[in-house]
This record gives sequence, structure tokens and C-alpha cells, in this order.
Amino acid sequence: MYLLDANVFISAKRRFYRFKVVPGFWDWLHQANMSREVASVVSVQKELEAGGDDLTEWVKHHKSLFEIPARKFVESSTELAQWVVKGEYTQVAQHQFLAAADFELVAQALALGATVVTEERPQPGSRKRVLIPDACDAMGVQWTDPFTMLERCGAKFVLAPESDASLFGSMSCPK
Repeated sequence: MYLLDANVFISAKRRFYRFKVVPGFWDWLHQANMSREVASVVSVQKELEAGGDDLTEWVKHHKSLFEIPARKFVESSTELAQWVVKGEYTQVAQHQFLAAADFELVAQALALGATVVTEERPQPGSRKRVLIPDACDAMGVQWTDPFTMLERCGAKFVLAPESDASLFGSMSCPK
């Protein structure tokens, strides 16, 4: 299972997979969630709902994507919190991470044996911010970027045959 960070949704909406341009991405997320291949956590849902935009509306209609109970969550969150506090992070960095969706995301992934999907990159020497890849590495949790996840899952977003072009709008671009 892949657990998605909020930045995956936000970047997709803003840059790579805008709702009106690549609706297949959003359909794929829904289908992948129905087959339990892709999910996220409730705290990510809350972050996305705070945006008050079209992504917020999409999230409201796909709440099952953010409902993943894990029986071992208490154990994994305790283990992760201990690592953060014992590390060399500033108190501000510790507090921010422990209060953020990133903490729940990594703890759920640890509890479920899932892979975290994020656009963050590791910075093991960082003391001012706990980054998801660094927390994952410390906990033995796999992590990857969105494009690698899509490739591993065999996702393809292709144009329909010409006879179905009306489903995808005009094939000519105005100047």
C-alpha cells in the first residue's frame, strides 16, 4: 500500500494533473484506493480541506481515501515520537513534526508496512525540520516520489481513440 503526503495532492492539483486537464489521474487515485493500493491519513485530509478550493471539494467526495485504521498505530507512533525527541532536532522542529500530518503519515506507514509517497527529499543533517524521508529511513519505512509510485502501479493516462475525442474536449488549441 502507498500512503500519500499532502504535497502529492497539492502539486498534482497545481501543476501536473489539474482537474480539467488530467481527470484520469484523479480517477486513478479513486480506483487505486478502492483496491486498497493507495490511501492517506485523516490529518492529510484535514490539511487539504482547509484549502477551500477544488481540491477541497474532491477530498470531500473521496473520504474513504483517508480512512485507514492500523491496530499497531499506537506502538508505531510511540516509536517514531521517541526517535524524533532523542534526535538532534531543535525543539521547534520536534514540536512541528509531532503536531503535523507528516507524523501520522509515517507512523501509519510503519504500522501497516506501507510506502510513503512524498515530494520531499532527505536531508539527514537537518536540525530545523524533520523531513518525511529522514523519518522513514530512521524507522525502516519505504518512501518514494509520486512518479515512481505511478510507474510501479502501472498507471497510464492516455488520450482516447479519435472516436472518443469528444470526451476529452477540443483537439485544437487556440492561439
